[in-house]
Amino acid sequence: MKKMCHCVCKSLRANKADTGLLDKLSRRPLEWLFRSSYSFKNAPDSAFLQEENRVARYNKKRARELQHDVFRDKAMSLMDRVGNKLEGKGKAILYGIAALVAIGLIVGLWSWYSNRKRQEAYRALGRAIEVTSAPVTPSPSPGATGLSFMTEKERAERAVKEFQAVAAKYGDPYREKAKYFIATNKLSLNRSEGISELEALSKSGDEEVSTMAKFALAEAKEEDGQHEAAAALYIELAAKNSPVLPADTANLRLASVYEKQGKKKEAADVLFKIVEAARKAKDAEGKPADQSSAAREAATKLEKLDAARYAQLPPEPPPTDFPM
Repeated sequence: MKKMCHCVCKSLRANKADTGLLDKLSRRPLEWLFRSSYSFKNAPDSAFLQEENRVARYNKKRARELQHDVFRDKAMSLMDRVGNKLEGKGKAILYGIAALVAIGLIVGLWSWYSNRKRQEAYRALGRAIEVTSAPVTPSPSPGATGLSFMTEKERAERAVKEFQAVAAKYGDPYREKAKYFIATNKLSLNRSEGISELEALSKSGDEEVSTMAKFALAEAKEEDGQHEAAAALYIELAAKNSPVLPADTANLRLASVYEKQGKKKEAADVLFKIVEAARKAKDAEGKPADQSSAAREAATKLEKLDAARYAQLPPEPPPTDFPM
């Protein structure tokens, strides 16, 4: 009896266990379904936004790729057309490139050579000019190391040799400038020869040389007493008003010639015009322009030559750096 009861209890417990297992198995799908349904109903919108962003990024990337492909296709098409046109012309292209390189090298070398020769010529001219401007002193001071000469003739002879060397070695414009200095130095060695050379140089194609040669020729004629010839040259130079020789400088010498001829009124008129124009001149800012040394010298000469005419001049403007 006890054994039977034990079996019945064991069977009931087994049935109860099976029933519990079945209940669990039967409830699990429902719980999963319930949880799934709940999750889908309450899922946030970020998942959809992430998907949209991913699609947008892909579309942008694809658009860039397509754009790049269009640019690449155009570039390749252009290269193909150029290649077709140049097909079979490889040697000609190489020859052309070689010619351009050769021309570039030639131009570069010529520029370097010309610049070097130009500097060398200027240095040679400078050395010769130093000889011309060296002092003449019969008795040089003891210990003096600077260049000096005992007589004017000695200095002129040395200067002529220096400038002749420049004229023989270098071309224009250095040759023409050297010839000008040769002619001016010859005035104290062989005056007629120097004047003849200045007359030729006054017709030079070098504007600077022709102007200075004409001025030196006018001074030579003035010194020789050929006042009419000198005056004509000074009038011509004043009308020209070259940057190398301003009109005031030429007119100042013209007034000197008139004074030597006894033409006091004409000399005073020339001096008055020089000073008056200088005192009335204005610069770009409307301020009084600086007076040249020729204008200041003209004022001094006019005051000595004709004080009454000098008094008629406009007042001299104050210096531009005058403190206010």
